[in-house]
Amino acid sequence: MNGVRLPEGLVAIVKQDCPTCHLIVPVLTELAAAGLPLTIYSQDDPAFPPGLPVVDDTGLEVSLRLDIETVPTLLRVIGGEVVERTEGWRRNKWEDLTAVAGLGRGLPDYRPGCGSRTLEPGIAETLAARSGVTRLRSRNVAVGALEDPVEACFERGWSDGLPVVPPTPERVLRMLEGTRRAPGEVVAVVPPDYAECTVEKAAINAVMAGCRPEYLPVVLTAVEAACTDEFNIHGILATTYFVGPVVIVNGPIAGAIGMNSGVNALGQGNRANATIGRALQLVIRNVGGGRPGGVDRATLGNPGKYTFCFAEDEERSPWEPLAVERGLRSGTSAVTLFAGEGSRGVFDQQSRSPESLARSLAGCLRTVAHPKLVRDYDALIVVSPEHARVFREAGWSKARLREEIVRLLTLPGAEIVRGAGGCAEGMPEEFARGSWPKFLPEGLLFVHAGGSAGLFSAIIGSWKNGAAGSRPVTREVRV
Repeated sequence: MNGVRLPEGLVAIVKQDCPTCHLIVPVLTELAAAGLPLTIYSQDDPAFPPGLPVVDDTGLEVSLRLDIETVPTLLRVIGGEVVERTEGWRRNKWEDLTAVAGLGRGLPDYRPGCGSRTLEPGIAETLAARSGVTRLRSRNVAVGALEDPVEACFERGWSDGLPVVPPTPERVLRMLEGTRRAPGEVVAVVPPDYAECTVEKAAINAVMAGCRPEYLPVVLTAVEAACTDEFNIHGILATTYFVGPVVIVNGPIAGAIGMNSGVNALGQGNRANATIGRALQLVIRNVGGGRPGGVDRATLGNPGKYTFCFAEDEERSPWEPLAVERGLRSGTSAVTLFAGEGSRGVFDQQSRSPESLARSLAGCLRTVAHPKLVRDYDALIVVSPEHARVFREAGWSKARLREEIVRLLTLPGAEIVRGAGGCAEGMPEEFARGSWPKFLPEGLLFVHAGGSAGLFSAIIGSWKNGAAGSRPVTREVRV
């Protein structure tokens, strides 16, 4: 028992806050009076049962190591090992275990016990934190007795402007139960400070964001993807443009953790969507040092820099999931990161042909960044179920839709150069000849999400693409 040798003979685990434990006090008194080797551990009151020698187990170390789930529990110990046990009060079981006949005269033959204190929420984590069974390496910041922990997080700069959950050791240990990865494993080196983010550090920020433990694998994958050279989170922070990480989740894990891919998928109200994206942003802030006014130089930013995370509705989609299109096996849980601005709406309640609806999408897509800027920007198009039905019924694939939009948005150079149309913004003069695509084909990403009512879709424009900007990154989720 982890180096602690149990006393020989009979061992009883009780708690004062248990009616059945009170019921069997005469039985324990009878066993002690008979001279049997009896040791009593009390989980909540060292003075209970009164008049009997009691060992204080209010710290629950013994109960936890013995896997006590019900009190009273009576055990027989031989050579330091538990050889027999019974839970609750059942006269025949107690008589067999103690070899004493006629126990508890006047008591009912059977009474169920109560739940052990070891089953109370947070107890296991509290004991682990106290005893160092699971050792956390992060520095423990002391908070004064009169200091509000939530306010302390604000004052120390750990917040994105909204209240965070104080990351106590107990909460962090509970969060770490969401993954099989070791707490000390380095997940990524996070810009702009290029600090190592371990699984433990990510778990701390996931606690602060309000995540549940089962969200942690998605958070870890998002952190890994964000810190790749392709995604270039350092550049995304440093640009004065609007963008931040947009997290799209595919595969079974999205349903398993309760993510929203339907009604209000890009909005508030779903814990997993809200907190996974927020956890990523807090890691970038608290581990990497990416804070507004510092390296984060966005002129305006966008509300998605608090959190921007949703799942793709794969079940109703007419197309292959985004992660599959980007090279992963069907059925794989995955995260795709896209450097996106806020979403803009596409309103089209009249189009019933794919050709017409594609023109609506193209007309709205032309405004990404600026109607006269081409090739340097990507777009993520979130197609709602009602719009997707138009393409499904016509048999249009993603590739067909992408091809049509690229064709529709191949623009005459004379219209997009600086000064054309009386607007100084635009492409350099060398673009005046020929025609130019607004988007490179690989720069148009389509996902299916949203409620089943409403002929609306959404466009999320990007920052600059290519080596000098950001490219979407897809990673498989590791549990």
